[in-house]
Amino acid sequence: MSTDKQAVDAAVADEAPDGEPTATADPSAAAEPQPSWWHRDHPTFTALSGFFTGLLFVSLVPAIYVGLVSLIFGNDRVEDLFPFVLVTLVVPLGLVVNQHTRRFGKFFWLGMVLTAVVVLGVAALVLWYLIEHQS
Repeated sequence: MSTDKQAVDAAVADEAPDGEPTATADPSAAAEPQPSWWHRDHPTFTALSGFFTGLLFVSLVPAIYVGLVSLIFGNDRVEDLFPFVLVTLVVPLGLVVNQHTRRFGKFFWLGMVLTAVVVLGVAALVLWYLIEHQS
């Protein structure tokens, strides 16, 4: 977010009295919706979106992979081909390697790791409870 006086004055000058932006000189710029300040400048937007993307990645990618492989090859081949889902980890690695997306990639990995830890921890706790209270 810029606190430069000229930038603030220019932003205020582009708004109508009701708070709506006025038409600009470039019609192509007005036709394309610009991201709001939340998506451009807010410091937690990248962190939150990276974390929840990692959470969804861990949850959905293996499920979609198993569903598609079982439709194409049948349920017997799914167990043999499941390790190939690890190829999708190239995406978060590429995000961390690239300087421009490194912060998003770090939070992406954090979301993936914490989701896996929570799922495995809850599964272990439920399994322990079932074994202890079976008899």
